[in-house]
Amino acid sequence: MIRINQLKLPIDHKEDQLLKKAARALRLGQEDILELHIVKQSLDARKKPELYFSYIVDVSLKGGGAREEKLAGRLKDRNITLQTKKPYTLPEPGTQDLPSRPVIIGAGPAGLFCGLALARKGYCPLILERGEDVDARTKKVERFWKEGVLDPSSNVQFGEGGAGTFSDGKLNTLVKDSFGRNHEVLRILVEFGADPSILYVNKPHIGTDVLSRIVKAIRQEILRLGGEVRFMSQVTDLITEEGKLKGLVVNGEQRIPAQAAVLAVGHSARDTFQMLLKRQVPMEAKSFAVGLRIQHPQRLINKSQYGMEECEQLGPASYKLTGQVSGGRGVYSFCMCPGGYVVNASSEPGHLAVNGMSYHDRAGENANSALIVTVNPEDFSRNIENPLAGVMFQQELEKKAYEIAGGKIPAQRYEDFKENRETTGWGTVKPAFCGEYAFGNLRKILPEYISRALLEGMEGFGQRIRGFADPDAIFAGVESRTSSPVRIPRDSAMESGIKGIFPCGEGAGYAGGITSAAMDGLKTAEELIRRYHPAQKNGNN
Repeated sequence: MIRINQLKLPIDHKEDQLLKKAARALRLGQEDILELHIVKQSLDARKKPELYFSYIVDVSLKGGGAREEKLAGRLKDRNITLQTKKPYTLPEPGTQDLPSRPVIIGAGPAGLFCGLALARKGYCPLILERGEDVDARTKKVERFWKEGVLDPSSNVQFGEGGAGTFSDGKLNTLVKDSFGRNHEVLRILVEFGADPSILYVNKPHIGTDVLSRIVKAIRQEILRLGGEVRFMSQVTDLITEEGKLKGLVVNGEQRIPAQAAVLAVGHSARDTFQMLLKRQVPMEAKSFAVGLRIQHPQRLINKSQYGMEECEQLGPASYKLTGQVSGGRGVYSFCMCPGGYVVNASSEPGHLAVNGMSYHDRAGENANSALIVTVNPEDFSRNIENPLAGVMFQQELEKKAYEIAGGKIPAQRYEDFKENRETTGWGTVKPAFCGEYAFGNLRKILPEYISRALLEGMEGFGQRIRGFADPDAIFAGVESRTSSPVRIPRDSAMESGIKGIFPCGEGAGYAGGITSAAMDGLKTAEELIRRYHPAQKNGNN
């Protein structure tokens, strides 16, 4: 197979033009190409409004590998190289006995992808999820947004699919991957209903509506293969003996034997973190980031990124902004949602947090993203040895956010945030929220060093995207669940200090989004497969 880099075509090109371009690069006729596969498609907007797609493609030729090798050597073009594909495969099962089937705690991306891998190798895993299935959960979330009735067990953070289910469904990751897990995650998502374009577009996304269907389909496959999923089943305690896991307590009463449990609880399982601390599972506080959500008209972002307010071929534009402010602290955009909504993402009574969400079509009038500031253990605790110091810091901010607007999402014009005064009316930007909102002075929620960093960052970002620092841009808060505030250390065999506990995914501090969490789920499954054999089908749990 031959890989060709940097094939550039106008964004409105016809399908056959890519084949022609590839053949021309190889100095062959189109009939010599047996198959063309797009590896990556990215946007070149350096000459906007003239926009181009830049492609990386793999092609197979008539005559096979010998002809491909000869041609690549003859052309001597650094953009044309031989490529050998090595598909992702799960390891062969180990030989160690596992008296009870493996248990996975949490049905977010990490838990589901771990469960699917184990099910496909015959391990019949048991998945315990504290929230409801995705259909029932969606109804609870919609009711919460309309009526303010919060279910602490089933909400934007908890339930089948995890916190990413109510997001933009972005699938990009910064994790370096030499094992093929990233592509395997995307391939599995396509297998269960995602658009095949996610395999090659530069910034793939699914959308909350499509992701919900995929999550359900993965669960049904796990069940078909002999696995089991129990909803409304929160692990409330561990049963250990001489530093080894022996079992789990569910909902405070049911005991389940378990010698291998994947801890994939997500970044908001604060009561679980408390339980782990009580049971002396090694944990440590880690850096994360907090800030606010900002909304702009989507057409403003399109104009900046594309040179035009609408582009049918590309859809709503996204952005990524990073900066460093006085004192060296980082400020950056996070979880950018084109054509999306700012949502009430609370999971605890008396506390309020926000997130961003888009549907697959990204058809909303506004773009939104989190603007967040890095915080370290030294920032949020006098006792930096306390593993849950970051959790308490988050809770303090969320409590203020809840109180300042009477339980509704507190929102404020950027100019009013800048002047430290409460907003009395919207300007040219109209809000797009899921959940009730009210005016509130967000400066009263955040520590002053975070507010100052946001202000400095905003002015810098306004020089990169014209109109970004518009006085009428809308801030909302608080964005506090960007990543887990704790890390649960694991050794080279993926195991905690309590043997039999396998920390996994975002909640354990090893991922930062849907894709990286799913990849970590695969990585954990690989370790369990290498170690144990799947003779135990149903067990006693």
